[in-house]
Amino acid sequence: MSFPIADWPDVPADLIAEVRDFVRIDHDADDAAIDAFLRSAASLCEDFTGQMLIIRSVTDMLPTRQAWQKLKRLPVQSIASAEQVGADGPAAVLAVEDYAVDIDSDGIGWIRLHRGDGGSRIRLSYSAGLATDWDELPAGLRQGIVRMAGYFYANRDGVDAGGPPSAVTALWRPYRRMRVA
Repeated sequence: MSFPIADWPDVPADLIAEVRDFVRIDHDADDAAIDAFLRSAASLCEDFTGQMLIIRSVTDMLPTRQAWQKLKRLPVQSIASAEQVGADGPAAVLAVEDYAVDIDSDGIGWIRLHRGDGGSRIRLSYSAGLATDWDELPAGLRQGIVRMAGYFYANRDGVDAGGPPSAVTALWRPYRRMRVA
């Protein structure tokens, strides 16, 4: 469930410098490549942990049901709006009294309709993520992203050193959120 790499917020110069230091290069000629490697590493981190790293806006489409339904992204920070989308495409904003929302202690967002009246789907807009920017990421996640980007940089010419470093997995594993489908 990755976002396109272009949807990531700008990578700060100090994070690029951190990768440069990690791979021991002293020039900035490859900063654009390192930026792309950082975005790829962060995307892999999100996929591995099951959590969004940087808070971003998300839109989910869910079926119209009166039972509680989980939102797809974690951890949910806030739920902005809910719309009922008809089978032919038009959307109507749901009145607050027509549904209930909850964000539990695990950061899982929930919605439940009080009644289903005609729409075939619900479109939810919400924000999810662990940190407001790169600097607020937990140290283990950030260091794993730096190491993974360094691995990508070192192996950019197609020479594989035997797979990603196991240290990356060790750094990310405490943040992993498994979901049963």
